[in-house]
Amino acid sequence: MSNETPRAGDLLVRVGAIVFLVGAVATLATVAPLFLGVDPLPPAAYFVCMLMGVGFLVAGAGVLRSIAEQRRHAREAAGSVAAR
Repeated sequence: MSNETPRAGDLLVRVGAIVFLVGAVATLATVAPLFLGVDPLPPAAYFVCMLMGVGFLVAGAGVLRSIAEQRRHAREAAGSVAAR
């Protein structure tokens, strides 16, 4: 376990990574029948593949939120030093 405090955006990055992995597994599952010569999966499986993109966007939003928080803290620290 880490002693680091969670920052804004960390949860979004973790959730995005999990959603991305679910989409990646679905993509592998939908492509496998093409190589194995069996019947393709139903269309619903192809829609689950779109979770890769959704997960990528959610994780990206978490990274942007973390960047915004770091910038805000840097501005506050610079403002307090300038006020002295």
